Amino acid sequence: MTPQADVIDLAQRLIRLPSRAGIDDYGPVLGVLEDWLAGRGLPYHRLHGDTGAVGLLIEVAGGRPGPWWALDACVDTAPYGDEAAWSFAPDSGEVVDGWLCGRGAADSKLAAAMFCGIAAELHGRAGDLRGGLAVLLDVDEHTGGFGGARAYLADPEAVRPAGVMIGYPGLDEVVVGGRGLWRATIAVHAASGHSGSRRTTPGAVSRAAHLVRLLEEAELPDAEGEFPLPPKLTVTSCHGGQGFSVVPGLCELGVDIRTTPNFDARDAERLVRAAVGELDAAVPAPRPTAITTVAAWPPYQLGEGRQPAAALLEAAAQEGLAVRPKTAGPSNIGNLLAGEGIPATAGFGVRYEGLHGVDERACLKDLPAVHAVYRRAVLGLLGSS
Repeated sequence: MTPQADVIDLAQRLIRLPSRAGIDDYGPVLGVLEDWLAGRGLPYHRLHGDTGAVGLLIEVAGGRPGPWWALDACVDTAPYGDEAAWSFAPDSGEVVDGWLCGRGAADSKLAAAMFCGIAAELHGRAGDLRGGLAVLLDVDEHTGGFGGARAYLADPEAVRPAGVMIGYPGLDEVVVGGRGLWRATIAVHAASGHSGSRRTTPGAVSRAAHLVRLLEEAELPDAEGEFPLPPKLTVTSCHGGQGFSVVPGLCELGVDIRTTPNFDARDAERLVRAAVGELDAAVPAPRPTAITTVAAWPPYQLGEGRQPAAALLEAAAQEGLAVRPKTAGPSNIGNLLAGEGIPATAGFGVRYEGLHGVDERACLKDLPAVHAVYRRAVLGLLGSS
């Protein structure tokens, strides 16, 4: 079997084992990877977190001193959604007209298989390399917990990487940055009572609606400087009340604010606190509105020439691909790494369709070029060619 065929075969086997985040047992998909790695003599071990196994870490140590670099791909997936809407089985794994079909084909089981293939090749020539290569195969990515990455960075036996390349798909761009985020839940209170009483004080849902208007009307700055995107505020959830005869005493909002270098998490929190203060002053309630921060990640953007982005962009150009750097609107695991001072790219791979949706598939025609780009970039970083 050729190396390319071996990668596709491994990806097919991974797709055929459901590993939906928070739904399926990850043991079977991890077992397939462990059998594949053990059969090729690659050193690896499981990573564990609060929820159990959260990933596998492969480590290929070079024969000369130098920095370590990491490749990262997730092998847990989004849920299937409406399975009746799919034109093929979500766990198909079949190749149809040059496309690898099934949940995880694009995000990111094909990339995981490709990175395993690169690790296997480098393991055979490790003595020529400086530093080392780690491959992180995460099964706690689609939960948003990024448990595999967290466990990797916390592992006292693992060498901390100088940079990470994450194998999200997309052939035209190397993602070199992303907006950060600040997320909070907001508990809006009111005096509860019977909806038919003579009292006319607003309930918690009405007060929450007032707060939503204040938040959505708040002024946010435009994009500024070299960072190409402005901040963004979205009210993402609203839960309160039950039935019809009770004035609700509590309504909870979820707020997601995408942050930028000139509007960071502190600015986001100040904006929300100002809106809450205005609500409580204009529409008083027995208890003040409470804000609970859920998550905060910094924005990041790799400067021109910063590794490992420079190596990946240069390798793509040498392979004849027109690839541009991009700062993404959504946050990604690169934000987590940026918070740890580790530069990361978060996207370059094959073309795809249906990611997180119906009929997910990945274009295998692109695999040889994408594989060659990552191989060239890694070898360049490790001082070999």
